[in-house]
Amino acid sequence: MTTNITLSVPDISCGHCKSSIEGAVAPLEGVSTAEVTIDAHTVDVSFDESAVSLDAIIAAIEEQGYDVAR
Repeated sequence: MTTNITLSVPDISCGHCKSSIEGAVAPLEGVSTAEVTIDAHTVDVSFDESAVSLDAIIAAIEEQGYDVAR
């Protein structure tokens, strides 16, 4: 089953942020899409909860140096 979630990442400010986050999240097994919206400071993720956890997605973002607002 596919889950869609929007994560708030307040420090997103530029194209580099977008590339870093999308590049870290999109390759995770179970992630269908990962799209950063710079102006909204959000990351929209579609993923299969049976293949990847939300915690793993958040960890991938945080490993890039960005805090995820929970």
